[in-house]
Amino acid sequence: MIGLAQAERIIDAIIERGAALQCRPLSVIVVEPGCKVKAFKKEDGASMIRFEMAYGKAYAALALGRSSKLVHRRAEERPIFMRYLIAASGEQIFPEGGGMLIRDGDGDVIGAVGVTGDTEDCDEELAAFGIRAAGFKTDDDCAGMGRKIGLIKAK
Repeated sequence: MIGLAQAERIIDAIIERGAALQCRPLSVIVVEPGCKVKAFKKEDGASMIRFEMAYGKAYAALALGRSSKLVHRRAEERPIFMRYLIAASGEQIFPEGGGMLIRDGDGDVIGAVGVTGDTEDCDEELAAFGIRAAGFKTDDDCAGMGRKIGLIKAK
């Protein structure tokens, strides 16, 4: 489980890094498994519905077991399939980069982060930065664990 202090560390690291990179105002959410909100912050000047966007990115990562940037790619490759999944989720999946799974040292999913406010690539980079800043791992960090985290297909 992610504690409140850890969730806030992820968010604060993302916002601090975003400021250093001169990103547009960010909104960041950390959710537990089941997409239960642990913490959320919205910078001054962030536009409307940023909570919903950040939540949708984290939801997409948890629901499909991969970063929301990969979910976006899937939506481009298989739009009918993704339209079904979005509808089945009650329109909660937001297939745009910036949502990433948060993994513990064993590679187990303990939550997700959703970042919104800048470009898809920047949001995604910031999400990974925040996860690592709090001492957790991303999918890329766990790639060597193979099937355990679903990156290699079973034979």
